[in-house]
Amino acid sequence: MTSLLEGARRLVARGSDLGARVEALQSAVEAARGRLDDEVVDQANEIVERAASRLRLSADHTVVAIAGATGSGKSSTFNSLTGLELSAVGVRRPTTSWATACVWGSEGAQELLEWLGIPPRHQTTRDSMLDAASLVARPRTDHDMDGVVLLDLPDHDSTEVAHHLEVDRIVKLADLLVWVLDPQKYADAAIHDRYLAPLASHADITVVVLNHIDTVPADRRTSMLEDVRRLLDQDGLRQVPVIATSARYGEGMAELRAEIVRRVADKKSARQRIEADLRAVAARFNEECGTGKPRSLASGRVQAMEEALADSAGVPTVVAAVERSTRLRAGQATGWPVISWMARLKPDPLKRLHLDLGPAGRHLVGRARTSIPEATPVQRAKVDSEVRALADDVSAGMTRPWADAVRRASTSRLDEIGDRLDRQIGATDLGVARIPVWAGAVRVLQWLLILAALLGGGWTLALAVSGSLGDDSVPEYWGIDLPVLLLVGGVVVGILLALLCRILVDVTARNRAATADRKLRAAVHDVSAELVVKPVEQELEAFRTVRTGLDKALAG
Repeated sequence: MTSLLEGARRLVARGSDLGARVEALQSAVEAARGRLDDEVVDQANEIVERAASRLRLSADHTVVAIAGATGSGKSSTFNSLTGLELSAVGVRRPTTSWATACVWGSEGAQELLEWLGIPPRHQTTRDSMLDAASLVARPRTDHDMDGVVLLDLPDHDSTEVAHHLEVDRIVKLADLLVWVLDPQKYADAAIHDRYLAPLASHADITVVVLNHIDTVPADRRTSMLEDVRRLLDQDGLRQVPVIATSARYGEGMAELRAEIVRRVADKKSARQRIEADLRAVAARFNEECGTGKPRSLASGRVQAMEEALADSAGVPTVVAAVERSTRLRAGQATGWPVISWMARLKPDPLKRLHLDLGPAGRHLVGRARTSIPEATPVQRAKVDSEVRALADDVSAGMTRPWADAVRRASTSRLDEIGDRLDRQIGATDLGVARIPVWAGAVRVLQWLLILAALLGGGWTLALAVSGSLGDDSVPEYWGIDLPVLLLVGGVVVGILLALLCRILVDVTARNRAATADRKLRAAVHDVSAELVVKPVEQELEAFRTVRTGLDKALAG
């Protein structure tokens, strides 16, 4: 596709917006693939490839295709315009399924003919032909036709399937379409329903010829032309000219030739064909895509979803365990050592959840599941509900295909989310591995107080045994013997310090729980961003790309 768009880019460089519109439609096709109806996307892609190819080829030639039913005089019209007997008529018509081409001005036309798929044996270069009667070079008198590639197509109503397949193929490629009708079959539904009505968006590149006008009585010609006009108006082809001709006697052929020459001279037919194709396919694409404005994820919806995910992942349970574990560990450090050892008999809440494995077992985190209770059915239903609400909110106003694409994206990785949340929470540093610095200082102080009490107790016991307790030789402070002061003071101050530290332990536990809550919710945010938000945002970005591309393609 890159090489096909080179012609489009060259057109952009020359100041035309047509190449940019082709590229815009291509970006819309790429973004819509797998999201919108394949038939619509494939049709748009076919138009992009065809338009890009045509832009890359000769801009000096106009491909004019003459199409019609059996007996309409299509080939006679072709021969009359070329001035040569190139196409057999009547019973002499061949059974080949190929179109016949006549080219005025061969320079640059060969690549175009190859693109059209016209075999060399069905190609004729008008300016190289010899006069059949004199066998001498015929002087060029038709320079006004330079740049014309005239095609005589097989009969569109032929019983040979290959014939109307060839007609269908060339009709998609021609820059200008000349439909030759017969007075006896001009109202035939076969041509109106299959070709003319579907090409209502291509009126600018269509000409209709009512041939064999010589067979119609003079007093009926006007009414017949008016009837043809009425049928074309019903087909949506109000702007299409209708020319009455008789290829056999040359009647009206000058007018038809002049119309072709005029179209070729302004060199707009190829562009008009591409523009018509772009408008038609972009309009259908636009209907499938819808015209809703691209939306962004509402922060409130994302937050509500993450709350549900955090609840299902057990974040409140872990936060509560962090607070209890901090109380337990800090309490052991700051409590009165005589009784604080009893706290060691209590199980650590984090260890029970396998969230604090210690330095030796930390490597297991992320590889083995934690022991956090699995989400309940109610919690899982809440997650599903919030994810659906998020998808429905952001896809409001979109067509059904886009809304379905957003919903699929929102749930595409939902099965992974439980394990990912568990691993992410297990790998989160909850900040409880170490006791607070102040608690460590209190622990040292408590043990110093215990040592003081033991020293005082031992000294007091020794003095009591020796009968020296209360002697003047024993140091005293505030009227109390130092050994007794050490004993009583060590015990009382240690107990008071332990009671005072409970307040600090409570504050520390709450702070650490709050910190853990923020870290865990950040982990939940990362998981939801990767597994839910990012896929949804990719769909929204694809929608924006398609909308932007279609708006640009339809802007001309």
